[in-house]
Amino acid sequence: MHLFVDNLTNVDFSYLDPKRGIVGETWLADAALDGALDEQGMVCDFGIVKKTLRHWLDDQVDHRLLVPIRSPQLTLEHKETQVNLTWQLQSGASISVSGPEQAFALVDAETIAADSVAVWCVQQLASHFPDSVEKLKLNFHCEHIEDAFYHYSHGLKKHLGNCQRIAHGHRSRIQVMTDGQRNKAREKYWAERWEDIYLGTREDLVSTTQDDRGEKTHHFAYRAQQGDFTLSIPAKACEILDCDTTVEQLAQYIANALAAEEPGIAITVRAYEGIGKGAIASAKTH
Repeated sequence: MHLFVDNLTNVDFSYLDPKRGIVGETWLADAALDGALDEQGMVCDFGIVKKTLRHWLDDQVDHRLLVPIRSPQLTLEHKETQVNLTWQLQSGASISVSGPEQAFALVDAETIAADSVAVWCVQQLASHFPDSVEKLKLNFHCEHIEDAFYHYSHGLKKHLGNCQRIAHGHRSRIQVMTDGQRNKAREKYWAERWEDIYLGTREDLVSTTQDDRGEKTHHFAYRAQQGDFTLSIPAKACEILDCDTTVEQLAQYIANALAAEEPGIAITVRAYEGIGKGAIASAKTH
């Protein structure tokens, strides 16, 4: 017998890629279970399926940095409850991240992709269901977005939840209105500007260094409720803001930037944070 749950939940996270660097991502999760019928005539109660899978994905994947531990690009060190890693990029540059182990998902794979993460999740979940469940399958997929979107990563040190983790992110759509009319050209510009971007807060930037090739690296660090976090990342993969990178502030940042470029035009920005949530901000300069 086959049981399925479509769009069970969604997860927002970042992952390491040899070419793209730190990539903010959002996936929807579908689940399927095979097994014999129990004494209730069920493979497994839908309530148990939803509660178990949602809780595990929220706890072990959502708002974490997914790290493919079998990748040759990775150097990984555990020090008590702290994780320190360096990720070598194809460009020759590198990214270094450190933080409490709960800020990372150490995925037993060479690359992070929907299929490899699904296989790893199923392995971790093997003991979480009753004996009547013979097989679990997960499928991750992206929200269909016809217009502009970007992938961004960030960390919010003042946040009391998991958003404080220095390298988590989202795949987010962007909508811009100029004088009440949809402006797809402006949306496309911001989607390209923030493609695979790390959005850093200036007060968290501790230094910027430059190597022999003239390539700059930004070094961020802060202490949050969950512990100490650091991130070193190529400057060209960053945009630094003079505010926290909450979605409310990001929407206002974009609106203000657009209003400054087009005086007298009323700007409204609808910025998403993953799927189905976000903020709306307006601006107009004279």
